Amino acid sequence: MSLVPSKTPVIVKVGGGLAHLPGALAATGRALAAAARRRPLVVVPGGGIFADAVREFDRLIGLSPSAAHWMAILAMDQYAYAIADQTPGADVVRDQDGMRQAHADARIPVLAPSRWMLAADVLPHSWDATSDSVAAFVAGALDATLLVLIKPVHGSVADLTDSLFRRSLAVGIRVAVLAVDDVAELAALVDSVDRDEGSDERPT
Repeated sequence: MSLVPSKTPVIVKVGGGLAHLPGALAATGRALAAAARRRPLVVVPGGGIFADAVREFDRLIGLSPSAAHWMAILAMDQYAYAIADQTPGADVVRDQDGMRQAHADARIPVLAPSRWMLAADVLPHSWDATSDSVAAFVAGALDATLLVLIKPVHGSVADLTDSLFRRSLAVGIRVAVLAVDDVAELAALVDSVDRDEGSDERPT
């Protein structure tokens, strides 16, 4: 695998719902490995069944908004390990230094975001802010021009993201949604970044 650390990474958010589909996470891992040969990636996990457990616990006992928020962020850390386990050449990282080191080592960084999000604390402590908004924040912080959301189903960005997603997304970041059935198209999406950067027009 050959990654090019001098290039801005493509941010790929892997939805938690993929865990419910047999073989989906492994297929996504293979697609991530193929795409990372073309350009550095940073993978952001969803919360999946781990965040669902926090929601159920909240329903049972009535957590404070802050407790539920941070428990859900920690759920993303757990899913990060599952994604890395299913992705050839991937490592779990916790911050930007870890991402840089992974790229330098020709590895794919899968972000366990709790440490970074706790330090930044940029999102409302509410179920309205999901892992999609975390991915939007990460994309902006890393000056990415493309954020890819891998979802279990087809749909528009507006229909498949939380209500705070657009507010969390920096100007100039293009967003693409890939249903898991089309995850093999990830490499072509990654290639499109070079074409965009070589043109006079910025993606919107």
